[in-house]
Amino acid sequence: MAAALLASIAVAADDDPAEIPDEGIDATITGADFGGAAPLPTSRTIRHWSSETTNGDNGVTYRYNMVGADPSTDGSAVIGVDIIPLNVTVAGHEFNGSQITNAVLASPLFSTSFTVQTSTGPATVPYSYVSTAAASNALGGPGPGGSLSPGNSGVQLLDATMRAQFNKIGSPFYHLVLDPAVHDPVSINVPDDQGTIVTSPVGVTMANLDMKWFRTRIQNQLGRLNYLDPTRLALFLTYDVLVTTDGTLGTVVVGAHGAGPATGNGNGNVLADGNQPVQTFVWGSWLSTGFFSRNRMWAIQDIHSLSHEIVSWAVDPFVTNTVQPWFVARSMQYGCSDLMETADPVAGLGFVIGSHNFDVNRFSEHRYHPSDQVFLPWFMRSDPQTQSVQHDPSVGRFTFLGDLNQVKDAAGNRIFQQAATGC
Repeated sequence: MAAALLASIAVAADDDPAEIPDEGIDATITGADFGGAAPLPTSRTIRHWSSETTNGDNGVTYRYNMVGADPSTDGSAVIGVDIIPLNVTVAGHEFNGSQITNAVLASPLFSTSFTVQTSTGPATVPYSYVSTAAASNALGGPGPGGSLSPGNSGVQLLDATMRAQFNKIGSPFYHLVLDPAVHDPVSINVPDDQGTIVTSPVGVTMANLDMKWFRTRIQNQLGRLNYLDPTRLALFLTYDVLVTTDGTLGTVVVGAHGAGPATGNGNGNVLADGNQPVQTFVWGSWLSTGFFSRNRMWAIQDIHSLSHEIVSWAVDPFVTNTVQPWFVARSMQYGCSDLMETADPVAGLGFVIGSHNFDVNRFSEHRYHPSDQVFLPWFMRSDPQTQSVQHDPSVGRFTFLGDLNQVKDAAGNRIFQQAATGC
């Protein structure tokens, strides 16, 4: 199945995105419980490794599962990804995930390079994480860029993040690679009482679906799609679709990940004798620029929600990894959380990389906006010296953005330049 490539509308000289007034929706982005499932040692599921870390604050040893090969072995893993575009129709409007599939495939989620036009024709340029042209400021608006992850280039986003987290940037051996396959779209017709459309003041429209109803639609596909394989990630892709619990835009969800019994493809009884398959899955939405507030939610566009969920899935594939409870005032929507969800503490913060021509409205910066991610030492209140360094070679990093993460607490301290605090 070939997805249609969206044509880009060029931004006029007087439509500089930096000069766009802040007329987007100012909402709170939060997570959603799409379910989890702990695998047994004999379960058929995604390739993963297990380890444990002793928390430097409370002395408790926490065990966790992560996708791929154990970094301590310097091994590599290639994980297959089944991309299932969801073509959603609500109130007579179509929001087709199939329309944006090529944009996602070309993004740093699945590609290691991108194409640019030069005076002599098209040229291929590796995605580079060495520096970034812009990153979120302390309030979540667009801020200056700078040095990001020296030595990290020519790899996928997840690979770059995991290599930074485990100080493997210089290793020629450790990699975590995603290998995508695109399937025919699944059509979802939304009943009138389960969804509506919402439009920002600058005219960008999205679908707003009831969370419980939409969660059931996702979970149902785990048993209906016969090609699903529990050793591969199932990625449900939507375009400008968000979900809420009460229909209002006070708090919205734009992605989730989970795990559950896999009954398709002859996987058999979910109550099998310890060898039952466990399917991990992600739902994420490509988000058009101009819907969310530029001053506070600048990075929440294009692949932001997808990157948030895919990296979180890799670090906690079965939604079973727990840690000492943490709380971040900027992300208070998560409350006092004990989940090792790497993007939740830094929700809405991100940076730019590469370039693209897939958005169709005049507000696009034509750059991808991945999410920041916190690293294991942040959760474990441990010394980050074994992690990839920030700008100062003597200081380890607690998030992928490192020093570029400017968020401060009420006392003026950089929240993510130190380990997590309690609740």
